[in-house]
Amino acid sequence: MDLGLSGKVAIVGGSSKGMGRATAGRLAEEGARVTLVARGEAGLAKAAEEIAAATTPEQVLSVCADLSRAGDVDRVISETVRAFGKLDILVNNVGGPPPGLAASATEDQWRAALDQNFFSVQRMCVQALPLMIKQGGGRIVTILSYSLKEPVANLVLSNAVRMAALGFSKTLADEVGPDNITVNVVGPGAVMTERYLSLVNVWAKDAGVTPEEMLAQKQAAIPLRRIGKPEEMADLIAFLVSERASYITGAFIPLDGGLIRAPL
Repeated sequence: MDLGLSGKVAIVGGSSKGMGRATAGRLAEEGARVTLVARGEAGLAKAAEEIAAATTPEQVLSVCADLSRAGDVDRVISETVRAFGKLDILVNNVGGPPPGLAASATEDQWRAALDQNFFSVQRMCVQALPLMIKQGGGRIVTILSYSLKEPVANLVLSNAVRMAALGFSKTLADEVGPDNITVNVVGPGAVMTERYLSLVNVWAKDAGVTPEEMLAQKQAAIPLRRIGKPEEMADLIAFLVSERASYITGAFIPLDGGLIRAPL
């Protein structure tokens, strides 16, 4: 299936590893020109080198940046336009905030979580919109979490702040639909990333079991009886930003192997 991504320009956050890395690679394979963004310079350089080797160097730009900072958001957008001349696709993706309980999270932790997981999304979208409107359309996808349907224990910062990002995205989809811009949210469940494995270690410690035992418990609770792959999220996002998904907007789509049992 031709997704119609050849020549499109995309920015993918958190693209040095995990789902962001897989997504950047997948979009480049489809012919898109991609700006990779991450905070870690070494990991970012390695990912950009690998993707360029698998596609062409002209398709890849890397920008080391912290998307929780407004100045870095401006720089990522401007360097992308300087290199590629436009922006068609925005994939919002950053790491999650640390574990914590509702009654014990501090105000500083709340502010940091908002900067990382809400304002990074809001700022990137606001900066990208004029470019997309000017050229007649665009695609925005934000990677959040299945916790939007079912809050995860000991992750109050993530549970709450990602709800704000979802509310923003749903509202934005309504506002920019007439401009031929789609805005969707994807919710990974158990996907094999460094973030997920670090949470498994926390849950295992709390439960008094080994990480291997906890991982087996989590896997057994999933109808497909396995942990997802970052590449599976990349495939979903590639479809959502493609011409084939032109009538999908304002949606929340989980990638969880059936973990969420809720009917709606």
